[in-house]
Amino acid sequence: MYDSEVKSLWLHGAALVTATGSDPEQAGILLEAGRIARIGGAAPRGTDVVDCTGLTLTPGLIDAHVHLGMASPILDSVGYGMSVAEIAADMFANCARTLRTGFTTVRDCGGIDAGLAGVVASGKIPGPRIVQCGPIHCQTGGHGHYASEWEPAGLWSGQEIPGLRTLAMLADSPDEMRRNARESFRRGADFLKLCVTGGVISKHDKLTDTQFTFEEIAAAVAEATARGTYVTVHAHNVAGIRNAVLAGVRCVEHGTGIDEETAALMAERQVSLVPTLAAVEAVIRNGLGLPSEFAERAVQVRQAMIDGLLAAKAAGVRIGLGSDVIGPDQSRRGEELTLRAAVESPMEALIAATRVNAGLLGLDSEIGTLEVGKRADIVGFAGNPLEDPKLFADPESVVLVLRNGVIVS
Repeated sequence: MYDSEVKSLWLHGAALVTATGSDPEQAGILLEAGRIARIGGAAPRGTDVVDCTGLTLTPGLIDAHVHLGMASPILDSVGYGMSVAEIAADMFANCARTLRTGFTTVRDCGGIDAGLAGVVASGKIPGPRIVQCGPIHCQTGGHGHYASEWEPAGLWSGQEIPGLRTLAMLADSPDEMRRNARESFRRGADFLKLCVTGGVISKHDKLTDTQFTFEEIAAAVAEATARGTYVTVHAHNVAGIRNAVLAGVRCVEHGTGIDEETAALMAERQVSLVPTLAAVEAVIRNGLGLPSEFAERAVQVRQAMIDGLLAAKAAGVRIGLGSDVIGPDQSRRGEELTLRAAVESPMEALIAATRVNAGLLGLDSEIGTLEVGKRADIVGFAGNPLEDPKLFADPESVVLVLRNGVIVS
């Protein structure tokens, strides 16, 4: 079933967690024309009834940091180690899996082209609603430039798969950044993503490296602002974060090591933060077949990212939620909520993954809470993840998924 089959439904017998700040309640919910028409009361005569007894219903989950284009073994898929058909098949399967596990909307932070978002939106393949930035923007040899050391940088653009995947575009001056930003928007990007520090999974840099000059970042910000959108940045050290915030970016991904002073600056400039704890844990477990050095870097990042989250929270920064998981098995992206629940609370984790993320994506008038008039994106958990947050991480606990009022899983 897909959006063309929207009909009237009454969801009966579940505990509703609306993510509006109110306590969970036992109430039915009426869905009409893909939206929430009523909460509470009785089922209208003639409406199809879905028995949700024993389930906990929440708004559809939103992952604000995904990489749908990195659904194949990363070291094989970069450098012609896999066929385009295999890469595409992995991406399509990942979209379907993401939706089945309760994520009805995602923000792709680098790697796909608008073509993937388009085929999902058309209903040709199942998947979540996708907001995307197209390629990552990085400097030569910076995070996101995954070429082998002996591969000339001039060959990197040959790795693009037009209409499907472009991992990164290289820029080494404000003018090159401006051109690449304009090209990204020409290809359909909704926002821009820059790498302003080294990364955990990086071949050519260290976590302490800062990348892109103030002027290069500001050029991207100017292009995004001219189109009514924003720049977000991958950042794992304070120097890189401060440089980007002062240049005008609107969001920081990861936020490793944010201190009180930097958190205050982010709050003053209304810059959001999206921590990505699940990705760190995945690299530490090293189930991706990556060199051991990457796991060692992830250990360095783990507590510093949590400390940055807490400093930002204390300063009043808007904090979303993103998993940043990569590789062939992205079915456990809900682990991000479990990890956040341990740092904050299960309800705060859920609100970050729904209401807060909806605002971060500019979609809060449409999704993010269970309220009359909003799109009927709904997830049903077998059990109560607010009492047992491990359920967030278990894809088997998600037994009902609706997107735009249609049961898709």
